[in-house]
Amino acid sequence: MRPSQIVPLVVATALFMENTDATVIATALPAIARSLNEDPIALKLALTAYLVSLAIFIPISGWAADRYGARTVFRAALGVFMAGSLACAASSSLAGFVAARFLQGIGGAMMVPVGRLVILRSVPKNELVSALAYLTIPALIGPIMGPPLGGFITTAFDWRWIFLINIPIGIAGIGLATVFFENVREPARPPLDIVGFLLSGLGLAILMLGLASTGRHLLPEGVSWGCLAAGIVLLALYLRHSRRVAHPVIRLDLLRYPTFRAAVTGGSLFRIGTGAIPFLLPLMLQIGFGLDPLQSGLLTFAAAAGALLIKLVGPRILRTYGFRPVMLVNAVVASGFLAVNGLFTAQTPHPVMVCILLVGGCVRSLQFTCVNAIAYADLDAKDMSAGTSLASVAQQLSLSLGVSFGALALEGAAGWHGRTEIRAEDFPFAFYAVAAISVLSVFAFRRLAPDAGAEVSGQRRREAAPGRVVP
Repeated sequence: MRPSQIVPLVVATALFMENTDATVIATALPAIARSLNEDPIALKLALTAYLVSLAIFIPISGWAADRYGARTVFRAALGVFMAGSLACAASSSLAGFVAARFLQGIGGAMMVPVGRLVILRSVPKNELVSALAYLTIPALIGPIMGPPLGGFITTAFDWRWIFLINIPIGIAGIGLATVFFENVREPARPPLDIVGFLLSGLGLAILMLGLASTGRHLLPEGVSWGCLAAGIVLLALYLRHSRRVAHPVIRLDLLRYPTFRAAVTGGSLFRIGTGAIPFLLPLMLQIGFGLDPLQSGLLTFAAAAGALLIKLVGPRILRTYGFRPVMLVNAVVASGFLAVNGLFTAQTPHPVMVCILLVGGCVRSLQFTCVNAIAYADLDAKDMSAGTSLASVAQQLSLSLGVSFGALALEGAAGWHGRTEIRAEDFPFAFYAVAAISVLSVFAFRRLAPDAGAEVSGQRRREAAPGRVVP
């Protein structure tokens, strides 16, 4: 097998574990809340804690790989993720569970971005779309297996067992990385921006704590608002700091590239909408419609199955139409399917739900493929590490914001009806609200040039006539 095939498959082991873990937890949220004697909405802290941990530590993943070697960091990250999984299984309180998820996030922050960095440095640009497809196809098996597996384990046994499935997968990943990864590192690496890391990390953590704690009064209202204000101030200080140092931990100057800027801004808006799905959909099916975790998981896995199917034809679609037309049309279509989830009722036939979730998963996955590929279309090799960090930070923050905004919309709908408990009639407004945010991404994608990313999509090679050299 070529490097464009074998390396993504190895990295996919980490993605498989991470994505399985995320979807299993989403299905088990109501059961975990009952076990910990918490409101299910409060479990948004566990989801956002993991995503914020990713956002904090991803910026130093490239530096760590350059300093200690990609293989070393990748294997260590898998070990940390497994330790966090064991801590989740042993948790007996919301605070302990949130802390364990944060620990998992530290491992996830290193293993996936570092693995993606290995791909970007070892695969030619004209094979990048295919390499990313090889990466995501095995990884998407996790989300397909996760919901029914998590539902089965939660229904038949105990939710704590769902975290133990990470252990054999992590061990396999360490073994594969040992055999197939080169311990690549950058010989000339800049010093770590410690001040920038502290400002950005604390700013993101405090800001997201403020957002996640609003609504259900998980913290006193004054504390939540204080966290929001402090987070904004710290991030503003980081912005000022990043302009004064030679090597900031998060290189915002990369946004000068039109393709990278569109991928980060448009992709973030799109992910805010879709990031709410793993939180809202299982709650609607279980709390709103009264399904058990297994029934819920057997429905929600359809979205992941659709995502897997589109990976087989995604590169062909891009070669035929190019990035800009696909991303513009697909953003609207995907947002529409997100809104349709709000039309589900307890009486909606399950086959209808499965079909809608399947097609919705297809179009969302196609959009993610486009965003992930075009982000690196114009970056030089020396900027790949910094670009990977910034794109990954934006991705995790947008997913975290999706959970927070979805929860706020859900709580707002319940408050509008004069109650605190969540009911089935509260979910439509939440789905419509996050879909409205997702569709705003078209304004960012409209700014792309008609031939943006032509080399990555393969259009430039396809359009070349025999004997003609395309510049």
